[in-house]
Amino acid sequence: MSDFEKFKDELKNKLIKAKDSKELDVIRSEIFSKNGLINSEFKKLGSLSPEEKKKVASKINTAKQELTTLLNEKVSNLQSNEIDERVKKEKNDVTLPEKDFKIGKIHPVSQVIDEISSIFSEIGFSVEEGPDVESEYYNFTALNTPENHPAKDMHDTFYIEENMKTLLRTHTSPVQVRTMLKGKPPFKIVAPGRTYRSDSDQTHTPMFHQLEGLHIDKNITMGHLKGCLNYFIKEFFELDQIKMRFRPSHFPFTEPSAEVDIGYRIENNKIIIGEGDKWLEILGCGMVHPNVLKNSKVDPNKYQGFAFGIGIDRLAMLKYGINDLRSFFECDYRWLNYYGFDPLDVPTNYRGLSK
Repeated sequence: MSDFEKFKDELKNKLIKAKDSKELDVIRSEIFSKNGLINSEFKKLGSLSPEEKKKVASKINTAKQELTTLLNEKVSNLQSNEIDERVKKEKNDVTLPEKDFKIGKIHPVSQVIDEISSIFSEIGFSVEEGPDVESEYYNFTALNTPENHPAKDMHDTFYIEENMKTLLRTHTSPVQVRTMLKGKPPFKIVAPGRTYRSDSDQTHTPMFHQLEGLHIDKNITMGHLKGCLNYFIKEFFELDQIKMRFRPSHFPFTEPSAEVDIGYRIENNKIIIGEGDKWLEILGCGMVHPNVLKNSKVDPNKYQGFAFGIGIDRLAMLKYGINDLRSFFECDYRWLNYYGFDPLDVPTNYRGLSK
């Protein structure tokens, strides 16, 4: 056996017996480095005749291929074994207490949704949900919206289909229709959720959050609406007294309709809610239009009620001093760490919503 064949077999045995990647690196160097077996043998070809050179070169290439294949297989096996060993050492017992526990933060929008839901649940409202992708009928037609209403234009609404029959809902009002169609009055619900409109600036985003409120029963009046909203605003801003006024407005789905303003003043460049001679619009409301009741299979001669729509993002900005609506959706953990809330501190009325 030639010295080359002997050295090749020794390297094969070393590869078979190698126990870790460090040993493989040493063996790889013995085979393929500048002064390793393969390069050393190729250097000897210069002194051989053409016929001998051809035979020897073929043996060297065959040996090179054998050693390369064996080395690659060994690398793959060792890596697999090392991963298995590391997994065994690093496995965690999930029943043990966390050593390095890090608490995340609840987003202000999620916090405000919980706060509003908690307030209305105290006076008998339940929470309902509906799909984000809505039909034109539920989003507009069933809510008494005229065919030529500006809200139906493509520059205001995100349509999914070219025939404009399917869209991203522009408000959470379709939930009230769906709720009434699947049940019988009385109804007393709030419906928080995402809504979509083609708009974007410091106080508008293409996707935002809204909460729809609905109370349908016999002998419901505007007085009930005012009392409900007065209670909500005082509880939400955690105030004993609140200045509130109703201004006439128009919505296709309510009649009469109103915008609700609350009093405020500016002190040290901050808005102080509840007092002062300035007014701030916070929501729209009104008595549910008889046509909406008819479209929802509710007899308007027996039942009536009120509805209101609240911009959740804007209420969060107002209550917690957030200046730019766009920052709600930028996924900046530093911002969330500053404005976010303890996930274990669930809002409840009896001990204060945001305390």
